[in-house]
Amino acid sequence: MSQNTDVSFRDVYSDGGTDAYPTRLSAGEPQLLDRPDPTVWASAADGPFDRDELAAHARNGYTILEGLITPAEVQGYWQELVRLSADSDLKSDERVVTERSSGEVRSIFEVHRISELVDRLARDPRILDRAQQILGSEVYLHQSRVNYMPGFRGNGFYWHSDFETWHAEDGMPQPRAVSCSIALTDNYPYNGGLMVMPGSHRTFVQCVGETPDDHYKASLKEQEIGVPREDDITKLAASCGIDQFTGPAGSTLFFDANIMHGSGNNITPYPRSNIFLVFNSVENAPVEPFAAGSPRPSFIGARDITPLHR
Repeated sequence: MSQNTDVSFRDVYSDGGTDAYPTRLSAGEPQLLDRPDPTVWASAADGPFDRDELAAHARNGYTILEGLITPAEVQGYWQELVRLSADSDLKSDERVVTERSSGEVRSIFEVHRISELVDRLARDPRILDRAQQILGSEVYLHQSRVNYMPGFRGNGFYWHSDFETWHAEDGMPQPRAVSCSIALTDNYPYNGGLMVMPGSHRTFVQCVGETPDDHYKASLKEQEIGVPREDDITKLAASCGIDQFTGPAGSTLFFDANIMHGSGNNITPYPRSNIFLVFNSVENAPVEPFAAGSPRPSFIGARDITPLHR
């Protein structure tokens, strides 16, 4: 049975607690804030990652595992993406986001509720056990989607922290969430692969600007509110550097909710597509948004924290 998690912000913070991650400032200078919460919440005894792997994840904010998904499985998931993108019944579904310029499918959200294959993938112990180990608890899917970046005309995503949006617009209290990106195509340095700033997850970057009503409708195509200033991106790049998620299809990236990341446009002939799963701790249930008038729709930020099981 689904749990009711639409907890009042006032109920949670009536004891005098303060928001450790204030953002979407209307006045004042945005700051780079030290993160008070851990990145890894369990130990090597609690899952498949060993002690060194957990330490590296805590230090860098991400982990790349090549070959986690077999070539045969990749082919099956790729065929599923082709099927979904060609499904005429989905074209008018609000869970489908198209490119602003071309009208081609960019993302399909809540895909685990559309595809049984993706739902099984989210419960696969190779994925689920690692998410539970990093977060130190049972988990649920805060968000799922498939991303398409076609060759020649695939648009990238500007630098951002996912947690900034999930905190501001979904009411996620802490960055106790981890994303899993499973590559269904080869990721080269030149076809729009995801870039991350190692160690940047330890810093919360405040953003400016009030969140408009129904902001998600515009931000899913191109985000303008909730993005960091160029000066702050420059500071983080200087102190953290930039790495890139590359590797053959089947490679899997686990990355912290607060890590600064983005991707460039893809002007090569080689498409880049992935399945994207966001696991949130059941102990980090969403409350009312911290910087928006109302939560985003549940297909973008789930309010149902029923734990995932194998």
